[in-house]
Amino acid sequence: MGIRKLKATSPASRWATCLTFEEITVKKPEKSLTTSLRKTGGRNNRGRKTVSSKGGGHKRSYRMIDFRYSQKGQTGVVEAIEYDPNRSSNIALVKYEDGRKAYIIAPVGIKAGLTIECGPVVKMETGNATELKNIPLGTMVHCVEMDSGRGAKIARSAGSGVTVAAKDGGDVHLRMPSGEIRLVSEKCYATIGRVGNLDHEKVVFGNAGRTRHRGRRPHSRAVVKNPVDHPMGGGEGKSSGGRHPCTPWGKITRGLKTRKKKKASSSKIIKRRK
Repeated sequence: MGIRKLKATSPASRWATCLTFEEITVKKPEKSLTTSLRKTGGRNNRGRKTVSSKGGGHKRSYRMIDFRYSQKGQTGVVEAIEYDPNRSSNIALVKYEDGRKAYIIAPVGIKAGLTIECGPVVKMETGNATELKNIPLGTMVHCVEMDSGRGAKIARSAGSGVTVAAKDGGDVHLRMPSGEIRLVSEKCYATIGRVGNLDHEKVVFGNAGRTRHRGRRPHSRAVVKNPVDHPMGGGEGKSSGGRHPCTPWGKITRGLKTRKKKKASSSKIIKRRK
């Protein structure tokens, strides 16, 4: 998918760019695979704001993606490549042998009419999904499960992908884009290839309106606020805060460890990105 530069009809559009969407084949999603998406405005179930600078934006419908690889042992045909407003990557509509349809993340090179497979024995081709133990070393994969059967969690955004670096016993070493190496069970499923829409990171919005259209509100730095709004606010003239960076409620933000001891996710990291 290429990048198109907008005509400079105003100062706002002078540097703005957008995607060309030549890979998209249909404009409307499959109605049976969509559901309503309620906006939260950055508030939790108690009505309290937990995420600032969030709200508004265009109304969307959620596309249900098959992250759990529910069609194992079947062959499907890609019917369409669609745009998904809820994620940076494109999605592909697949129709399987039993007549069921499902959405998957569209990898690089996938087109309408191609056949893909999902199961323990598949060809090593882009779009096919299988267990990590069956994938050769050096292969780039995406939509990787962290725990077998719990759905894909790793490498789902546009242009992302992880490399199968090594195999040790019942675990597989995955090299992340950040350089981190993580252990994942060899029974976890992954899709061969790299996530498509590589030009997503090159888009320049150009003005604030396109940002608000995505549901992002203006964000103010803590040091420019008043003392009543933030612990780092106030002071005569420009100040650096005068204390360790913290949240509006005084909780330390940089250097404070937030991982819980009960979760074993961090114990699977062999080499950290820092």
